Amino acid sequence: MSQFYSSQIPNKDKPAQNQNITVKSRRSIEITGVKHVESFDHEEFLLETVLGYLAVRGSGLKMQNLNVEQGQVLIEGQIIEISYLDDQGGEAHKGFFSKLFR
Repeated sequence: MSQFYSSQIPNKDKPAQNQNITVKSRRSIEITGVKHVESFDHEEFLLETVLGYLAVRGSGLKMQNLNVEQGQVLIEGQIIEISYLDDQGGEAHKGFFSKLFR
């Protein structure tokens, strides 16, 4: 994939926040812009990132590298799904757990 699409809308009040996600052959994923690892097991990682909560789902998932200072996480295993858990469609704001357990 040689194209990059930026989803950030410039905001004068906030400094720019970057996040990159690199998937290699659906066997590893490197994520930058990670603020906090909420939870993880061999089927799902839930990460708080600069762009919202991010869920990585798959099988045999394990964290290979975590650099808290730089906000980087490397996860290996069979990657099945990557999704943000925020509402960009304009619905009323819901609680975190209501989004997680739809």
